[in-house]
Amino acid sequence: MANTKEVRNQIASIKGTQKITSAMELVAASKMKKTQDGMLEGRPYSEKIKDVIAHIATSSSEYSHPFYEERKPKKACFIIVSSDKGLCGGLNINLFKSVIAKSAELNEEEIESCFALIGSKAAAFFKSVGGEVVAKAEKLGDKPNPDDLIGLTKVVLDLHKNGDIDQAYLCSNIFVNTMTQQPTVQQLIPLPPVEQDNLTPAHWDYIYEPEAKDLLEGLLTRYIESLIYQAVVENNACEQAAKMIAMKNATDNAGDLIKELELLYNNVRQAAITQELSEIVGGASAV
Repeated sequence: MANTKEVRNQIASIKGTQKITSAMELVAASKMKKTQDGMLEGRPYSEKIKDVIAHIATSSSEYSHPFYEERKPKKACFIIVSSDKGLCGGLNINLFKSVIAKSAELNEEEIESCFALIGSKAAAFFKSVGGEVVAKAEKLGDKPNPDDLIGLTKVVLDLHKNGDIDQAYLCSNIFVNTMTQQPTVQQLIPLPPVEQDNLTPAHWDYIYEPEAKDLLEGLLTRYIESLIYQAVVENNACEQAAKMIAMKNATDNAGDLIKELELLYNNVRQAAITQELSEIVGGASAV
């Protein structure tokens, strides 16, 4: 059985850890509010441009952009949005499991996979498990700059234009609420079909100026960039929420462990006192 000094040291050590996890919980709660505000600020733009793209998809344009074209898939690229830091529970690993499951599903159809990674955790994971990495973006911070994602996005779009990949998937966590973050793998390219409204004429098109090709090229590129940026911002909110919950659980577990050790300390102390009394009584009897 451990002596009282060892148990006291253990209790002091866990109390120190508990203070750290409690402080980290408060910091995560503060950052979560800021990241949620950033996520909500970007939604109107992403939703509006999504409506525009969906409307264009139903038009009868003479020019068909490559992002709308369905071709026989031979290779797919997964754009994976992860966090730069840890201590956020199973947020990243659950997303990686979803990606690997989808990649395995495509592999059964003889479709190869490559990866564009956002976040240090994704880079570390795929360095460990292997896989073809075509682009990386790390250390974006709590307030990511859209310019930092343009390089990675361009690499993926150029691969599609050159015929090196036929599909692209955006893999990230969706913020449902503080307790729930949902890992998702959604198709990015080709752009998924949109159900046509019954009120929309069967054949119609916009009047483009200067040219449909130039305008759609810029618009669809901005659209995909906005989807990736919004996914990064939303993943930041998920990270802070998951971190807050993980640190709260750690603080609670530390409290439970301290109670168990205090009980053990009392038992060890009582046993030491009992033994000392027994020795005194035994010594008196011998005299």
